[in-house]
Amino acid sequence: MKIEESKAIIEAILFAAGRKITTTEFATILEKTPEEVDSIMQNLKNDYRDDSRGIELLKVNDGYELSTKKEYYDYIVQVFDNRSKPSLSAAALEVLSIIAYNSRITRAEIEAIRGVNSDGTLYRLMEYHLIEEAGKLDAPGKPTTYKVTDDFLKMFGLSSLDELPELPRYRIDENEQIVLDDMDIDQVDKNEESESNE
Repeated sequence: MKIEESKAIIEAILFAAGRKITTTEFATILEKTPEEVDSIMQNLKNDYRDDSRGIELLKVNDGYELSTKKEYYDYIVQVFDNRSKPSLSAAALEVLSIIAYNSRITRAEIEAIRGVNSDGTLYRLMEYHLIEEAGKLDAPGKPTTYKVTDDFLKMFGLSSLDELPELPRYRIDENEQIVLDDMDIDQVDKNEESESNE
């Protein structure tokens, strides 16, 4: 099967499915290795980079999905409705980042990190399909664990959690305060002072 025919089949499947299709699924359908599928996908991705195209190919974890390009959002939303995108509060972003960096974390562990109840925030993030249940922890009471979803990756423009920025290194000082090792505190103070003077 020629590469152009494979690309056409992949495009048709992604368009018809309207969801992520895994590399393994494509490998089975096309009778190719996962490496060959990834190579074809890269070729197809390059085709969509053309400015005359309104869609793009996204890699999401172990699969691929078609998506409209972000720059056409204002036009697309008029066809559907004028609802705004879900806005995330500071608390929601905090919980989301904790889960992103700690897959399969329990509600109690999240609350221990934050120091406040997180039930409502977890429920809202599940409503937005940004997190999902990841199973039960093998511990007394079998607490539910949480992980981020593919929708989280798409919202933040990530292919996988490996692309998350590295967390700063920290230590606890003699006053039991967190000190960031790779942050120049004097520079932070100067920046804050200059901002307050503006």
